Amino acid sequence: MDTECSGIGKGCYAWWTYVLMPFIAGIVGYLTNVVALEMTFGPLEFRGIKLFRLPNEPWGIIGWQGIIPTKARKMASICFDLMTNRLFNIKEVFSQLDPARFAAEMEDGLLLVLDKVIADVAMEYMPKVWSSLPEDVKTDVVITTDSETEAFLTQFMRDMQAHIDDVIDIKDMTVEACVKNKQLVVKIFQECGDKEFTFIRRSGFYFGFAFGCFQTLIWFFYNESWVLPFAGFLVGWVTNYLALKVIFRPLRPQVIIPGLWTLQGIFLKRQAQVSQTFARIICVEILHMKAIWDAIFEGPRSGNFFALLRAHTLVFLEELLAEISTVAITAMGSARYNEMKERMAQKILEELPNIIDQSYEYSQEALKMEEIISTKMEALPPEEFESVLHPAFQEDEMTLIMLGGILGLLVGVLQLFTMFS
Repeated sequence: MDTECSGIGKGCYAWWTYVLMPFIAGIVGYLTNVVALEMTFGPLEFRGIKLFRLPNEPWGIIGWQGIIPTKARKMASICFDLMTNRLFNIKEVFSQLDPARFAAEMEDGLLLVLDKVIADVAMEYMPKVWSSLPEDVKTDVVITTDSETEAFLTQFMRDMQAHIDDVIDIKDMTVEACVKNKQLVVKIFQECGDKEFTFIRRSGFYFGFAFGCFQTLIWFFYNESWVLPFAGFLVGWVTNYLALKVIFRPLRPQVIIPGLWTLQGIFLKRQAQVSQTFARIICVEILHMKAIWDAIFEGPRSGNFFALLRAHTLVFLEELLAEISTVAITAMGSARYNEMKERMAQKILEELPNIIDQSYEYSQEALKMEEIISTKMEALPPEEFESVLHPAFQEDEMTLIMLGGILGLLVGVLQLFTMFS
């Protein structure tokens, strides 16, 4: 004799189990999206056992490194290709510096360097001659230094502006900064996509809940053991897929109901705000004057910079030492005199990085890089603008979606054995 069913549905389960199912699906959707984001941004370095790992891949047999930190070089390169090709031209930016104003900012610091270098090197190469020189001759050297320094700096900056592409590789500078500091790349994506990442987390619950209602309906009439794991996989897969697609698609506004509903990717709607955020982070963290001058002094094209500076410095020194050149050449010979000038020039080259900070405030103000980048980025067409954030997901989009599916499947199995066994 059959016992009377005390529950509802084909499986005769308690009513509350059906009520819980959409909420569980919502939680699954939320958690899979949160985990996917966490695995996109971290950890910064590989954690696990490096038994086997393909180059530039986030996963190992046992372990994981965040997708963005793993591919920091490639993502930074994509991002800064956009910046250097479309947002600003380093030659145009540097042309905004007024060479005379730059010279005025640097003049006092360079005068102190020149006075010391000339005196020290002269005493090294011709101590007796320099010590015996009349004070009025030494004073003439100082006066000439004072009067010619500004012209030297002005002419040098004009020449540097004309050859700025030869003395700094702005892409190399920015990409290397991101590779050395992976947290910086993460920060760029997180702050630019802050609203979108919040949407991804929340949408996981909403999409999951909606699919959970459909899952509940199926389970009410058809309760085979494979349904819950399959539904969990589907919830995790679809919620991640939809969240990623809704952020970037459609690229351009699509009118659904005229005057009432226009559809566009969430990220694309915030182009003005994101442009300001991106420009601020880039200029504060990477394209600040100290970093730019460090790249000029130490970067792959630093040899060109110092060759240019040396050429200007030697001409400048010839003018400064005109008062004592005859006496110096008579005392030590032309070869030794030229060697002394080279030594002075080298010491000036070595000292310049120590005083260049006197130009930072004016240069940062004059270049207006944050304003230029923000304005031009805001004017980009959607097809190009999306490349600011999309590389964070595009590289391993299927990995993130599959991860959501696997986590959802595991929760479905757990749900089957804890609630309906």
